[in-house]
Amino acid sequence: MLLDGSYGEGGGQILRTSVALSAVTGEPVEIINIRKARPKPGLAAQHVKAMEIVGKICDAEVEGCLLHSTRLSFKPGKIKGGVYSIDIGTAGSIPLLLQCLMPAAMYAFSPLELVVSGGTDVAWSPSIDYLRFVTLGALSLFGYKCDVRLIRRGYYPRGGGCVGAVISPSSPKKMDLNENTCDLVKGISHSSGLPPHVAQRQAASAEKILRQEGYATEISLEINEHPSAGSGITLWCGAAGGIGLGKPGLRAEKVGQDAAYSILSELKSGAGVDIFLADQLIPYMALAGGGSFTTRMITPHTKANIWVTEKFLDVKFNIEELENGLSRVYL
Repeated sequence: MLLDGSYGEGGGQILRTSVALSAVTGEPVEIINIRKARPKPGLAAQHVKAMEIVGKICDAEVEGCLLHSTRLSFKPGKIKGGVYSIDIGTAGSIPLLLQCLMPAAMYAFSPLELVVSGGTDVAWSPSIDYLRFVTLGALSLFGYKCDVRLIRRGYYPRGGGCVGAVISPSSPKKMDLNENTCDLVKGISHSSGLPPHVAQRQAASAEKILRQEGYATEISLEINEHPSAGSGITLWCGAAGGIGLGKPGLRAEKVGQDAAYSILSELKSGAGVDIFLADQLIPYMALAGGGSFTTRMITPHTKANIWVTEKFLDVKFNIEELENGLSRVYL
């Protein structure tokens, strides 16, 4: 199968989903124009590592798996478990690397045990807490079995974070996520190498906004002295999340506000899942043979995942625009 990696928003999502479903179905794939529209086209370090490890767990023949390569050929064998240690080598996103492995790993004959080093809380990526509490919280309802353990946080630019994961064989089942009845917003406000008041101010700012909107909150503090300095906050409530990341010159209060307003836009919409989880659910719904969810917006990432998934599996997704302004995606 030949796929154009520049389809839609042309990011790494097409690459990750294509290789994962290639491993699951046994269908070889060649992807061209990888991340063509990005400032630095081609494979980044995290993509190279993801392709390498997916290749290893299914004894694939992989060509073009090089930094900045815009073309990749992937011919999978049988999926197997095992123990692997992966160092992205930069602050590249650990959650995005795991996102690539997860659909394939559940079809292994034995558990896949991973220790991954890189970035846990970095821009343009789900945070590790979002993966643990939003993504895996929802996927567990589909029958997915995965345990992720945070060992050490890693921020941009140094990275150095570390995560352990055990993905067990499982069979996805149909699940409907059409409403979110959660009214308690949980969260973790964290910092490393910074004064303790940074994490405290992030949490206080988020709590103030959420409580004004009528939500109960339960936000814990995590203050570390890891080699990588940085801060952030992740909030979650059912299948909705919000992330705020610190950076030099950005007040801690603004970081907390960013996370609070992000999750509020999802909760107030009444959608079953947030717009970032929506695209992640597409391959699992297809592998389960059905399911549905509502979301407040169909993003380019979701459209791209639907496009790729329909190429590999005999499914056809339907999108229904509801009277309340939400979109319902179903099989």
